[in-house]
This record gives sequence, C-alpha cells and structure tokens, in this order.
Amino acid sequence: MASFTGSVFLGMSVDGFIARLDGDISWLTGGDEGGGAPDDGAGGDFGFTEFVAGIDALVMGRGTYEVIAPFAEWPYQGRPVHVLSSTLTEGADPRITAVHRSFDDAVAALSAAGYRRVYVDGGRTVHAFLTAGLIADLTLSRVPVLIGTGHTPFGELPADVLLEHAATQTFPGGMVQTTYRVRR
Repeated sequence: MASFTGSVFLGMSVDGFIARLDGDISWLTGGDEGGGAPDDGAGGDFGFTEFVAGIDALVMGRGTYEVIAPFAEWPYQGRPVHVLSSTLTEGADPRITAVHRSFDDAVAALSAAGYRRVYVDGGRTVHAFLTAGLIADLTLSRVPVLIGTGHTPFGELPADVLLEHAATQTFPGGMVQTTYRVRR
C-alpha cells in the first residue's frame, strides 16, 4: 500500500480533453489564436505555484515529460520529478530524479522516499493512479474551448470514483477551476 496521497492539477478543455490526439496543447497555453488559458489580469498562474508548494514530489508519464521538457522554465520549484517510461534512459535529464519502468516500481519508489503528497500529471498516469485508488484530490481547470477530440485522463475505470466538491473559482476570460476530494 502506498504511503502517499496523489493530487491532480490539470488544465483541460470544456469537453474534457488535456491534449489533442497529436499531443498539441497550444489551445491551453495560448499558442492558438484566441485559445489558451485566459489571463487573470495579474499575470497569475491560476494557483499552480501554490499547488506545487504543497507537494513533496511529482510523477508524470513520458508523454507529459516530452511536452514539458522544452519549456524555458522548469515549473516544479525544485521538487523531485519521477517519470514513468520504458524508453527514457536514467540520467537523460538532470532535472529528473528517477525513471521508473512500471507503475508498480513508481509507487514503490514514491512510498520508499517517504513522500506524503505527490502531484500526479499526465493522462495515462492520472488514469493509472485513479484506477489504483491513489488519488486524494483533483483540481480541474476548464479552459473555455471545445476541441472535439483528444486525450483524457478519465477513461474506463473499474468502478465509479465518487467525488466531493471542495471549491470552485472563476477567472476573467472564462476559465472555471474546480477542486474535488475523492470520497473513500
């Protein structure tokens, strides 16, 4: 059993996608004309910095790592970064704490490290942690755009995952951010 709880912080389209089928997230980051997360008027990050300040480490899949890796600024504030990948080599990026070949290896390493709260990022990774019952809370930021198809972290689950509403915040430009706790 894991000794940590997983927390999710995702940006998504109103129709529930976190990326286009080709992995493109320009509609989320502002690369598409008229797309992107709305400016909150203060150049803010919609609570992401505060969220990361409250976690001990993060785990993401290789696909998410490949989207984040080229960013000029690494967004994880010095937190240990674990990547699930069967192809990425250990030591390929000094910003990565560890590469895990399987979900079970990642859970064992995160537990052994003594982390209490782990940020879980990436569609397949979030889905795996949800399926295993290792997610305690989800913060979902819905950007006012419909992209029609793409990747979602909420695929088939073995059972319903019941949620309890914790908070909702709206931002200028129309983004709606809702936090849920997973009911046990």
